[in-house]
Amino acid sequence: MGKGIYFASDFHLGIPDHARSLEREKKIIRWLDHVSPDAERIYLMGDVFDFWFEYSYSVPKYFVRLLGKLATLTDAGIEIHLFTGNHDMWAFDYLEKEVGLIIHRNPIVIEHQGKKMYLGHGDGLGPGDYGYKVIKKIFASKVCQWLFARLHPNLGIGIADYWSRRSRAANPEKEVFLGEENEWLMVYAKEQLALQPDLNYFVFGHRHLPLDLTVGENCRYVNLGDWFNWCSYAELRDGKLQLKYFEE
Repeated sequence: MGKGIYFASDFHLGIPDHARSLEREKKIIRWLDHVSPDAERIYLMGDVFDFWFEYSYSVPKYFVRLLGKLATLTDAGIEIHLFTGNHDMWAFDYLEKEVGLIIHRNPIVIEHQGKKMYLGHGDGLGPGDYGYKVIKKIFASKVCQWLFARLHPNLGIGIADYWSRRSRAANPEKEVFLGEENEWLMVYAKEQLALQPDLNYFVFGHRHLPLDLTVGENCRYVNLGDWFNWCSYAELRDGKLQLKYFEE
């Protein structure tokens, strides 16, 4: 049996409070200890942190257990890829230089174990959500990032923490399936499959709902869910992608 490739998303570390975030962080580390012995690669598909911003000489003071574990794994030769999500898009070079992560800011198409995979966090893809798409362009702009960096970290991170605790993720309820025609990432996957008919898997996060849906004759859309309600992840082994649940 070959090595596995693992995918997880939407940890949202930092909310709703320090105690529950720390409990979730420790669980994620147990999951990394569980999968890393035979991991070929690990993909963290966005919103690992509910807020992240790198100043020139400071970063948020939390998450030291996770960052240390990830650095240990990359030092051991395991490739770990991080997709920036809508909550942690302001990751720059610290996580690459100090932790050894490979950062992706846009979806990618990659082949593993003979399967062609379309990977991304999922925010801003597909129809609808036009307000967020405008906000994302603003937040992704160099001007916006430069202006935010002018704030003292105590103020900037404090403001971000305040808004994080008011977000949907801070008060999570289990999402429900809306039907294929109303699942924007499913609609997006069908559109992309028409353009790239040799794709075998779409893997996204963002939706906070584990999903495994047929897109075409030889293609599936898998959503990774979240680590509030589901503690779900996906494993690719011998070309077969399977949704799994950790410590059910």
